[in-house]
Amino acid sequence: MDNYLFKEKSNQTGTDAKSTFLAQFPLFSTLSGRDRERLADMMELKIKPRYSFIYLTDEPSDHLYFLAKGAVKIGTHSTDGKEVIKNLIHPLAIFGELGLIGEKNRQEFAQALKEDVHLYAVKVDDFKSLMRHNFDLCNKVMMSFGDRLMKAESKLESLIFKDARTRIIDFIKDSVNKRGRRVGYEMLLKHSLTHQDIANITCTSRQTVTLVLNELKKSDLIYFNRGKILVRDMGKLV
Repeated sequence: MDNYLFKEKSNQTGTDAKSTFLAQFPLFSTLSGRDRERLADMMELKIKPRYSFIYLTDEPSDHLYFLAKGAVKIGTHSTDGKEVIKNLIHPLAIFGELGLIGEKNRQEFAQALKEDVHLYAVKVDDFKSLMRHNFDLCNKVMMSFGDRLMKAESKLESLIFKDARTRIIDFIKDSVNKRGRRVGYEMLLKHSLTHQDIANITCTSRQTVTLVLNELKKSDLIYFNRGKILVRDMGKLV
């Protein structure tokens, strides 16, 4: 779900807000009411300003996070200081979870994009305790790790076998398929990324991203401005 509206009505308690959030979170669809209450008790609401870091490389991996509002990029830096974005996190997704499988210190950073983010933090040890008593939850978490691994392998194959232009177009198509909405015969994607961010995701350069986007715009395949990409016809976007 791309736009989880994180709102608390004036007469709504913090516990009610957590329960509403967990009820919409796919990972927790199999939790019993009691387990949801246990998890809600573990959760601490945090609001991070835009462009701020949720965590940095080498910090302890002692918390995991559930995103309620905003967008977060997960990344690292090459030996020459170049940023590489490994993943983009949108509402109703988990991140920072590698502590569950033994990571002691962060190998990546997590940073808010162009708007404030609302998230819930949970101690890794507390979440492990919940997993030990709920096989279905444990299984779903392991499946999420498997999905993460498959995405990493797919990205590696893309770097090996596809040129820069194809990687950029594939990124647009994948993003539109996941989070775009139909506007007549066209698809509209609202995003929080700069051209440099797209370059860091696709392992290209900002100049290449700008060149490819302008070429697609000139061919009337897309229209774009700050924060929006409109795809005229998904079938013709190649």
